[in-house]
Amino acid sequence: MLAFFEPVRHWLDGMPHMATLLAVAYVIYLLGLSGMIMLQKREPVATLSWILSLAALPYLGLIIYYLLGPQRVKRQRLRRGRSRSGMEHYRAVCPPDADCTELSAIGQSTTGLAPSSATDVRWLVDGAATYAALIEGIAQARDHIHLEYYIYEPDHTGTQVRDALVAAAARGVQVRLLLDAVGAGKVRRRFLQPLLDAGGEVAWFHPRQLLKPFQRPWLNLRTHRKLVVIDGLLAFTGGINITDDENDAVDPKAYRDLHMRLRGHVVRSLQLVFVEDWLYASGQQAGQLELNRLWPRETPSREDGSINAQVLVSGPDSGWEPIHRLQVAAIYEARKRVWLVTPYFVPGEAARMALTSAALGGLDVRLLVPKMSDSWFVTQAARSYFDELLQAGVRIHEYGPRMLHTKAFIADDDLCIVGTANFDHRSFRLNFELSMMLRDRDKTAELEQILEAEFASAPRVHNARDRALWRHRLPEAFARLASPLL
Repeated sequence: MLAFFEPVRHWLDGMPHMATLLAVAYVIYLLGLSGMIMLQKREPVATLSWILSLAALPYLGLIIYYLLGPQRVKRQRLRRGRSRSGMEHYRAVCPPDADCTELSAIGQSTTGLAPSSATDVRWLVDGAATYAALIEGIAQARDHIHLEYYIYEPDHTGTQVRDALVAAAARGVQVRLLLDAVGAGKVRRRFLQPLLDAGGEVAWFHPRQLLKPFQRPWLNLRTHRKLVVIDGLLAFTGGINITDDENDAVDPKAYRDLHMRLRGHVVRSLQLVFVEDWLYASGQQAGQLELNRLWPRETPSREDGSINAQVLVSGPDSGWEPIHRLQVAAIYEARKRVWLVTPYFVPGEAARMALTSAALGGLDVRLLVPKMSDSWFVTQAARSYFDELLQAGVRIHEYGPRMLHTKAFIADDDLCIVGTANFDHRSFRLNFELSMMLRDRDKTAELEQILEAEFASAPRVHNARDRALWRHRLPEAFARLASPLL
């Protein structure tokens, strides 16, 4: 093999000033990439991390940056589509008939989605309960079913849901399925063909474009949303994907997770989120969707809902980091407690300051994370923050042996946020995420009971834990150093 490169080496050695040329090329490469990264105006730590990483990987770094580097998505035509979507206009800071708080105003200002209400919210714990409720809803659909998922596996669970969709499409229901091209990468056309033959539609979010050199492949920008809207009246969202890995009826070691079923006026906002993502991914025009069917007249008005609800979306098409911003603001607003459950915990400076300040101020601050997540690197990064949190008085619990996949947040007795977003840089900045913010004592109390049982079954982390240098402290320090790139 080395003999193959021998002529190339002799040719390079024979070129005059080769070392100087390579040095100049390296400087140009480094200055060019550094300028591109700095123009992203990210946090200084993240910017320096990228520059140093790429400096250590001459030329190869260009490929890495092209595939995974910071990227922005322009979706202005989708935002313009809100005014012609059949929804009410989201121009006022807060509708006059809504129960608005500072958090609600921040949510609307950063997402364009107004505070709304729900007539019914049901917590769904684990996959078996979620899939049963979902398939029941699909069976009752009359007009349309919209689904958007990050992970969709062609396994037992995926086949069960697909067959339910095929049956719905066969009886005249319009089915639209939006899948992430990376998360649902195992799904092939042969698996989807029965749905297509029945009249269903399928679109792929950010398909891989590695063979198109002048189009960035968007490998690092995924839709992490899990959303189902049925007839514009019923919706499902939360942390559960379509896979046997999250179906406890199939696998007793399936992920521990939380989902929710909603009815009421807030479904209109969830429908808008899907429509925007569908138009963006499919390339269709808004007129092709028969918008008057998507927001039926029998949809409950805001006055008919007793549960204050607001949809929160975030993604690389917005620099406001709405979900991150709302959670940090909610921590500072809390007066009694802050409970956070997340499978991936890689907080930024603002979030760490908020959590430690709340604990130092005497609030009941709790954090529940997996004992070992499905990413060793993220687990080590999360543990690198434990010392600071513990010293401030945060109670940390590690859940196991099942993988904890729940994303939930409680502040005081009347605010909770549940959805798809993890508490890390990727969810706050790179992924397209979706969360529900509820202002309701009863629903918060129900969620409290669910999470209290999780905390009780998860061992508490203490400062006196074993901290071997090579096994714990060094891996955690290295993972923390790279955490801005996660």
